[in-house]
Amino acid sequence: MRLGVIDVGSNTVHLLVVDARWGAQPIPASSHKIDLRLSEHTTAEGDISKAGAERLTSFASECVELADELGIEELMGFVTSAVREAPNGMDVLAQVRKKTGVELSVLSGEAESRLTFLAARRWFGWSAGRLLLIDIGGGSLELASGLDEDPDVALSLPLGAGRLTRERLTDDPPSPADVKAVRKYVRAQVARVVRDVARVGDPDLVVGSSKTIRSLARLAGAAASSEGPFVRRTLHRDDLKPIVARLAGLDAAGRAKLPGVSVNRSRQVLAGALVVEAALDLFEVPELVISPWALREGIILAHLDLIPAP
Repeated sequence: MRLGVIDVGSNTVHLLVVDARWGAQPIPASSHKIDLRLSEHTTAEGDISKAGAERLTSFASECVELADELGIEELMGFVTSAVREAPNGMDVLAQVRKKTGVELSVLSGEAESRLTFLAARRWFGWSAGRLLLIDIGGGSLELASGLDEDPDVALSLPLGAGRLTRERLTDDPPSPADVKAVRKYVRAQVARVVRDVARVGDPDLVVGSSKTIRSLARLAGAAASSEGPFVRRTLHRDDLKPIVARLAGLDAAGRAKLPGVSVNRSRQVLAGALVVEAALDLFEVPELVISPWALREGIILAHLDLIPAP
């Protein structure tokens, strides 16, 4: 069957179309996205602005039209922190549902963490042993660890790359004092949960997912995305310190010229690097391996698991 998944993140809104069946690997068939940046379409009170709500509604309408054109049998959708934390988030979702018929489900931070972990587990398999997952989005950092498909611990912290940039790294480029302050803040927040994650056991494999981590790995010399998902890509802790220093010394335009850094994420990649560096340091991780699958794939896999075997 052909499934469509609408992913409303803090940075982008993405429609992923896959051909899937029970017991088989979902095969991407098409994708469509816009850089909506909902976190920037907010009022002083934290509400999603009228313009942001209208753009989201318009994109959902486009997805409905594409679903008909592409033969999508089922169209699903979910929202994460940008809508979840907005005081008028439920009103915006009601507007989308009324005007387009698309039902966008609200994922909790813990659910994000568990579903992303599921995707990583399926990608790397049981032979990988205990996994520690590190996933950084625009609004939050997800951490999970476990031996099974459902992790023993799953956490979400408000340390997204977009959030930190918007709230704490407002200058372009930021001052050394601001970078130092964010580094201190991030490490204090991650340190609070180190014991919660460590108590379930030492990981056999540490996995990183998200566009931010892929960009950092590319800066460290990992293969480009054009080489396909089956190329092993890693990010070493020792590589992050010079990467952070390099990013901190450039403005957004300068970062956008670096390999793996898009124009749309060039401002926030520094904040993302600070978060990943803190996680690897505090969990004493020498390197992580990049997972090509993340939250969207986790949503699809969980959905397929509910379909009875033929």
